[in-house]
Amino acid sequence: MTEATQRTSDSGVSIWLDDLSRTRIESGNLQELIKDKNVVGVTTNPSIFQKALSQVGPYDAQLKELGKVDVETAIRELTTTDVRNATDIFREVAEATDFVDGRVSIEVDPRLAHETEATEKQAVELWEKVNRPNAMIKIPATLEGLPAITATLAKGISVNVTLIFSLERYEQVIDAFIEGIAQADANGHDLKHIGSVASFFVSRVDTAVDKQLEEIGSDEAKALEGKAAIANARLAYELFENKFANDPRWAALEAKGAKKQRPLWASTGTKNPAYSDCVYVDELVAPFIVNTMPEKTLNALADHGNGAPTIKGTYEESHAIMAKLAELGIDFKAVTDKLEADGVAAFIKSWDSVLTDVQAGIDRVNG
Repeated sequence: MTEATQRTSDSGVSIWLDDLSRTRIESGNLQELIKDKNVVGVTTNPSIFQKALSQVGPYDAQLKELGKVDVETAIRELTTTDVRNATDIFREVAEATDFVDGRVSIEVDPRLAHETEATEKQAVELWEKVNRPNAMIKIPATLEGLPAITATLAKGISVNVTLIFSLERYEQVIDAFIEGIAQADANGHDLKHIGSVASFFVSRVDTAVDKQLEEIGSDEAKALEGKAAIANARLAYELFENKFANDPRWAALEAKGAKKQRPLWASTGTKNPAYSDCVYVDELVAPFIVNTMPEKTLNALADHGNGAPTIKGTYEESHAIMAKLAELGIDFKAVTDKLEADGVAAFIKSWDSVLTDVQAGIDRVNG
């Protein structure tokens, strides 16, 4: 283990890798990251699968075995196979942590982001297809996604809630989670192994807000560049602490073995080269956190990260930063609403590319 990744883990952060491919699985690289860099989970999304499935070669044997199936079936088989194999690699981690970690996430079709019933249906299908207790089904935190999150958890299925940008939506996600666990309890499910994380996106917030600050151009605006994303995430952690400490419904469920839905920092790769390449890890360290990192960020953390706690004692400063942004005329709700819409659109675009690439693969291996 590297000193920095071990220190980060010791501070309460679970390091997950934001990437998966068949090459990474079959080469032994995933096992190496578990052994050498404290990686205890994996997240995937349509963009990650687009990158993996566009490669010529690694998936050809399975495509040939599948034959001339329709492209949607092929994608389902390829992606769930990778996730199933990854969950098997992480099974030991899952068992050692009582299924808190060792999780591998797979996302519902992003084209269903605004369709509640279709999301619920596919969440069940993916869960049954992967058929591993340490899998997680990713559901976007759109307004239509919220009831799907509750319904999926109610069936005893572990959920990674994705594309959260605002505190308002995050609070709705926590409420949807608690209601889902309450329904799972009423439905007779064992609560101990139902896992959930709330994926709160970070760097994209700075990208959007910094652009507006640059346009304002004042000294006060420039002083706030690079501060919005971390302040927003730290306030999300404050909300996490307050909600789970003060909700009487949660206290009763926790007594039955339910585990808190942990905040997960997503989009933690640094977009602005002027900022530290592990800033969205080092500035967001606290207990009960998951940070899912692209490999470049993981390597930066391992090489020169800090990993010491950095959230405690920052709430007042974070509230002040958000207040200053508002005073400068930045409509933060408009920013986060657009980020959510853009995030869904980007995943749909990636999914369209997956459809094209996998169809090309089917045609190639079948002559």
